Amino acid sequence: MVTDAQHNNIHSHRILVLDFGSQYTQLIARRIREIGVYCEIRAFDMSEDEIKAFAPKGIILAGGPESVTEAGSPRAPEIVFSYGVPVLGICYGMQTMAAQMGGAVQGSNEREFGYAQIRLAGENDFIKQTKDHVDSDGNALLDVWMSHGDKVTAMPAGFEVMAGTPSCPIAGMVHKEKQFYGVQFHPEVTHTKQGGALLEHFMLGICRCDALWTPANIVEDAIERVREQVGTDHVLLGLSGGVDSSVVAALLHKAIGAQLTCVFVDNGLLRKNEGDQVMEMFAKNMGVKVIRANAEELFLSRLQGVSDPEQKRKVIGNTFIDIFDEESSKIDNVQWLAQGTIYPDVIESAAAKTGKAHVIKSHHNVGGLPEDMKLGLVEPLRELFKDEVRKIGLELGLPYDMVYRHPFPGPGLGVRILGEVKKEYADILREADAIFLEELHKADWYHKTSQAFVVFLPVKSVGVVGDGRRYEWVVSLRAVETIDFMTARWAHLPYELLETVSNRIINEISGISRVAYDVSSKPPATIEWE
Repeated sequence: MVTDAQHNNIHSHRILVLDFGSQYTQLIARRIREIGVYCEIRAFDMSEDEIKAFAPKGIILAGGPESVTEAGSPRAPEIVFSYGVPVLGICYGMQTMAAQMGGAVQGSNEREFGYAQIRLAGENDFIKQTKDHVDSDGNALLDVWMSHGDKVTAMPAGFEVMAGTPSCPIAGMVHKEKQFYGVQFHPEVTHTKQGGALLEHFMLGICRCDALWTPANIVEDAIERVREQVGTDHVLLGLSGGVDSSVVAALLHKAIGAQLTCVFVDNGLLRKNEGDQVMEMFAKNMGVKVIRANAEELFLSRLQGVSDPEQKRKVIGNTFIDIFDEESSKIDNVQWLAQGTIYPDVIESAAAKTGKAHVIKSHHNVGGLPEDMKLGLVEPLRELFKDEVRKIGLELGLPYDMVYRHPFPGPGLGVRILGEVKKEYADILREADAIFLEELHKADWYHKTSQAFVVFLPVKSVGVVGDGRRYEWVVSLRAVETIDFMTARWAHLPYELLETVSNRIINEISGISRVAYDVSSKPPATIEWE
């Protein structure tokens, strides 16, 4: 990692988030970043030396699924409480803070999960004058989101009650002198209405961080770091047309100009006109050097007879690697490979639960490149969450519709054609998908859904067009709403919109006789069909 001495302006005011395994930990980090403060997630067993080297201006102890009352359950490093910076414990983080500092935690028969209303006790720098309601006795109330079984039953010495509920009298505690705060609720979730304000009080007021983490500053910092890293060498980027690789292309072009060469592999499994749009955007409008490899025939020939979804993925991934390697070998003086690695990739690949959240990503975004390429890695987005990548895409001048387009799987239409992939199927699916997305845009539903697409089913169904009987293919529409893509609800699109899409697909595309709509949520279904 680049040291603060080199880039003091944007990383110097930083928060450390220690992870105890909560599903909300990444959300905490995203909320901190939104306030304009840089933070990193590390595992709860981070060493004392690592914490000192990180030099945080504040520490957050996140939640976790285990019980503080169980032997061997996770604990925060002792240096957290002696380092001299403000500490905020959230849920499990509050409980381990209490237990480690001499308080008491016990299991409760009354679990609190979901909406709750807490009563605030007095004022402090964390709460300030924040409130949602006032009760008949004049007490300030907050609407919050709870998710816990255990609770703090006795506070450590020096702590005061900050908030409570009838079933959880110590729902918040504060040690004003040490600036230690504990909350049993989750300020990072949107259900806690004032959660953003509370976190802002902690970051900007209590920890005295400056809001340096802005899209403009991130772009400037990334450009400076890329220039330092690559010098006068040439950089190669596999440009897919997706959000991450597009933002990397725009960023690197701004940083090193002609030293960047992009390879765009058109595998015949892209959306309608996507190849031309990528070339128009980057090669023509932005002046980026892009090599377009038209490889539809090779991909389709290798996919012939392959129907298993995982096998299809492997064939597509391996073919991509072969073509990318072949094209890259034609370019002289390439010393670096650029990738669209983002922060969740780093966290997941490093196995945050085992305490290795800061280990460098071990796999390649492009699907695994031959080891003998011996290229250094340039990953200018590896500190960023997806929402931050989109924001800096806009900062770099990329069009809103490109930056906020729906996710598209790496294997492309290959996993939206059930069973064997054929050119006929891909051509039909491309047209149907284009109609669906066009009508979603027209009806102002595209950005209300998180992902929408059409799936080709290799079955035929009887239909009637005019006076003639037609025995043609079936397609299914799929649209979902989600925040994190871990769970998703099928989008409740208006019947009129579905009717319009269905009529257009059947009338305009010869080869389709029936359109279905997928009303499965995740879980139990997945978002993609394969």
